[in-house]
Amino acid sequence: MMQSALIVAAASAVTVLLRFLPFMVFSGEREIPPLITLLTGLLPPAVMGMLVVYCLRGVSLFSGSRGLPELIASAAVVLSYVWKRSTLLSIVTGTALYMVLVQAVFTGA
Repeated sequence: MMQSALIVAAASAVTVLLRFLPFMVFSGEREIPPLITLLTGLLPPAVMGMLVVYCLRGVSLFSGSRGLPELIASAAVVLSYVWKRSTLLSIVTGTALYMVLVQAVFTGA
């Protein structure tokens, strides 16, 4: 029990430190380095791209439903985001549509 509490405490301390470190380092009169400013614009799309690749890595175009549920749900995510500019709506739409497609439409039966 004590070991678990220490692990949680250490993880919490590291998380808090990582959250507050940028404010401590770049507070006051110091200017934010150009590299950090560049990364703030590049990293979010890069992370999203990596997530898309990770989610679609196991899709087989030569067996089963040939990736149709994934393609349809991905298109729904893109279209709902373009339509409403809401990340949460896009996530919910894509997830719900994908679940309906794999559970009710592309059942393989």
